[in-house]
Amino acid sequence: MYKRIVVPVDGSETAQKALVTALQMARESSGCVHLVHVVEGLTPMTADPYGAYSGDVIEVMRQSGRKILDDALALARAEGVQADTQLFDNFGERLAEVVADSATRFNADLMVVGTHGRRGIGRVLMGSGAEQIIRLSPVPVLVLRSSQNKEADLH
Repeated sequence: MYKRIVVPVDGSETAQKALVTALQMARESSGCVHLVHVVEGLTPMTADPYGAYSGDVIEVMRQSGRKILDDALALARAEGVQADTQLFDNFGERLAEVVADSATRFNADLMVVGTHGRRGIGRVLMGSGAEQIIRLSPVPVLVLRSSQNKEADLH
């Protein structure tokens, strides 16, 4: 049984689905979860013309990340699952590297992630965070797709 589960959360539907699944697994195995949020996505639009980022923008992103983690932690507590949180805001590091390193430090035995299941040009343009996590993870990864994409796959 998996007892130490890492769950990257970003507030999306797929991350929420991964969280609910991880909490169920942890509850059934008397395990715990480590909730991780990585502040990322700074684009040239959030930078001034000289490439610096506004302190206000960075702080808003951190606050948003803390709220996502607080909400996930509240759900874990409501489900009776032991959990802790970690916010990463080391700009410049890749999401997958940060999450994989977190799994190592937490001594995890499983990671549960959500994926949007993009294909084709959407995947090329947006990338696949879940795919990168799978490649770098030091532990098995359970990947959950959004229900929208699951339905699309049936057609």
